[in-house]
Amino acid sequence: MSALSDQLVTFAILAYLVAMISHAVEYALGNARAVPARAAAPARELVGAGVGGTGGTVEAPAAPAETRPDRSAQRALVAGRIAGWVTALAAALHLGALVTRGLAAERMPWGNMYEFVLTVTFIGTAAWLAVLWKRPALRRLGLFLTLVMVLLLAFAELKLYVQVTPLMPALQSYWFVIHVSTIVFASGIFLLGVVPAAAYLMRAGWEQGRRSFPYTLARRLPAAAGLERMTFALHAFAFPIFTFAVIAGAIWAEAAWGRAWGWDPKETWAFISWVVYAGYLHARATPSIKRNVATWIAILGFLTMLMNLFGVNFFFTGLHSYAGVS
Repeated sequence: MSALSDQLVTFAILAYLVAMISHAVEYALGNARAVPARAAAPARELVGAGVGGTGGTVEAPAAPAETRPDRSAQRALVAGRIAGWVTALAAALHLGALVTRGLAAERMPWGNMYEFVLTVTFIGTAAWLAVLWKRPALRRLGLFLTLVMVLLLAFAELKLYVQVTPLMPALQSYWFVIHVSTIVFASGIFLLGVVPAAAYLMRAGWEQGRRSFPYTLARRLPAAAGLERMTFALHAFAFPIFTFAVIAGAIWAEAAWGRAWGWDPKETWAFISWVVYAGYLHARATPSIKRNVATWIAILGFLTMLMNLFGVNFFFTGLHSYAGVS
């Protein structure tokens, strides 16, 4: 089962890469426009206005010219649909990798840093597919989402991979499922949320007339207002779950270590992330604060999450040293 899980992860990365390339093709060809059909109706024709057609003539209303999308737009549409289906295939392979790894370990597949990244990226992809199902007009964001997935999964495979091992005694508790499942779920939604946040900042700059890099990347993205609303909706959904996860962790710490909070490096950075995300939601709800300022706070929140995941595990030692990497 462990070997099968490893193979499925590799296939999932390749599928995400194919989806990313398909999205890139859609993005490059995505200046969809309609062009007149070659066999357009005449612009006007003269008809009789008198009895029996003997009177004067008047111009009849011109028949509207038939239009059709140009070939680039058609190819972009096909590439976008391929990207969506391949992303769904990648998610299925991704899920299979998690399930088979859990079966091999005879536990939930969240016992180390490698498995945590696998699960967070799957949650982010699954949430993206749910958003895409409801709002297909946002599909071009898939280019950036699949890029993030390829980078994170490749890093996990190259730097974080560990063999399947039993869960260490300190983690053998029902609180492991409660605390880690909620923190994983919230992290996956935050991961997805940072994509429209960054896209919004680029698109808003483009709409304000900025034509330098990176704003030029946003000329074919959806309108900035819609991206900003999506950013807020995802963060507003994830934040209560993240709050519960932090509280559950404190309860577990009280049972395991005899204290609910000890300013362990991971606890400290979890608190920092919570404060920053709370600050984002407060800023977003304050009319006097510009939306781009609030969005930068959301991006800062995700950077603190990355610090908690990678920085703390690599550079600090504490009671949460369960990364499985040296």
